[in-house]
Amino acid sequence: MPTASASKLNLSGGRTLTNPATPELIERALARGEGRFADNGALVVMTGDRTGRSPTDKWLEDTAGIHENIWWGKVNQAITPEQFETALRIGTDYMNALDEVFVFDGFAGADITHRLGVRVVTELAWHALFAETLFIKPGSASDAGDGSWKQDWTIINAGCHKLTEGEQKELGVNSPILIAQSLERKTVVILGTQYAGEMKKGIFYAMNYDMPDQGVFPMHCSANIAKDDPSNVALFFGLSGTGKTTLSADPERSLIGDDEHGWGPDGIFNFEGGCYAKCIDLTREGEPQIWDAMRFGSVLENVVMDDKSRVVDFTDASVTQNTRVTYPVDYIPGATIPSVGAHPKNVIFLTADAFGVVPPVSKLTPEQAMYYFINGYTSKLAGTEAGVTEPVPNFSPCFGGPFMPRRPGEYAKMLAERINKHGANVWLLNTGWTGGPYGTGTRFKLAYTRAMVTAILDGSLANEQYETDPFLGLSIPKAVHDVPGIVLMPRNTWADKAAYDAQAKKLAAMFRENDKKFQMSDEVRASGPRA
Repeated sequence: MPTASASKLNLSGGRTLTNPATPELIERALARGEGRFADNGALVVMTGDRTGRSPTDKWLEDTAGIHENIWWGKVNQAITPEQFETALRIGTDYMNALDEVFVFDGFAGADITHRLGVRVVTELAWHALFAETLFIKPGSASDAGDGSWKQDWTIINAGCHKLTEGEQKELGVNSPILIAQSLERKTVVILGTQYAGEMKKGIFYAMNYDMPDQGVFPMHCSANIAKDDPSNVALFFGLSGTGKTTLSADPERSLIGDDEHGWGPDGIFNFEGGCYAKCIDLTREGEPQIWDAMRFGSVLENVVMDDKSRVVDFTDASVTQNTRVTYPVDYIPGATIPSVGAHPKNVIFLTADAFGVVPPVSKLTPEQAMYYFINGYTSKLAGTEAGVTEPVPNFSPCFGGPFMPRRPGEYAKMLAERINKHGANVWLLNTGWTGGPYGTGTRFKLAYTRAMVTAILDGSLANEQYETDPFLGLSIPKAVHDVPGIVLMPRNTWADKAAYDAQAKKLAAMFRENDKKFQMSDEVRASGPRA
């Protein structure tokens, strides 16, 4: 089936800029009033009324060729080929009528044997800059190939066009926003939202469908590698805001990537060429690598900046909690370029527990690894999706439910096969609350979390003595260097022990109710919480 760009997108309305250099894109964005320079040289932009993803407005074309492979439901909502064709027509007609259009041609996937060619067509210059940053530019240092490019996927970003009432009626939807994706046409159409993350996640969704057929396990995780030991690779799984970007940007280790990776026959590889970090409350002291990456060529989304000094106030969440900065991965000193690595020695699941009862760190058995991966417990954090204003307990299968077209069990099986084959240790790390639930307790100190990660990655934590959590059945270390002992067992941090017990039982019961959705062996199910 032909792609939209081949059959419908003519771009005949005016000037088309294909793969312009970064300075030209920034110049066009400034000239068009799309953004302003901050004092650090980054381009500051606003995404309009949507400052996070719009999952309820995401639709997948249902065709005979893919129907049986899809995990249909709230995540994968079906539209007919006729509806997709209508969305495609609306988007392409809008783009074809513009006076100026920007086109980026690049790759998703740092491993040249497992990558997709991506064309991104945008109205906004800063959206093209975002695409240039997040994907891999042909011929760049991140491109391990010969610079040649072949188109697989197309993104048509008509996000400035909100659907009219007539168009909504024609499409059979009740929102001015629509993100339509076709796995057979290999096309994404974005209408009504300027949030740039929809482009990034549209291609991640594509990789999550296409890569398993190439023998690659697609993962919503960050990855880094020891500078003195190329075999010491670590993965950090987690939803937005749980710490993937922060914890993988480690001055003592080399960054592979901060969000999306594949685990193939030869090891790990980044899907992207850039990073997309949350920057609410960002400080140079807390996250120096991300702070220094905010410079010319990076994009700051929805931050508040003083008009005169052009200094950004990273504590100001008046626009959104989901403030973001986008920058090329090679803005991180010592990053691994091209972004590939060996099979991981450690796999870390990140959860931001809003109940305040999950231990800050625990070592998982192979059965527990399967159980906690397929359940994917965390909390949706404020601003990451439209309508989320405070942490909400959430089960997101495989720590990436919103981006998974296939059934969770397929991804869990791929993880289990690779952990068993390569002997990786698996850990559960809570970056959420301690001493009480959200609103009463406090978030774990980043310094403590970093100390736990250091102990995992240098191998010392695997040799500690452990005790078992009575409610979740997790193995908790009795000591971690540079972490107060009282922090390790959650019940000890609560003033009201009875309240903790009630909260822990509640969470355990939520796990048991959620795990009924999935097929798993008796051994895996028995490894879960003791409700």
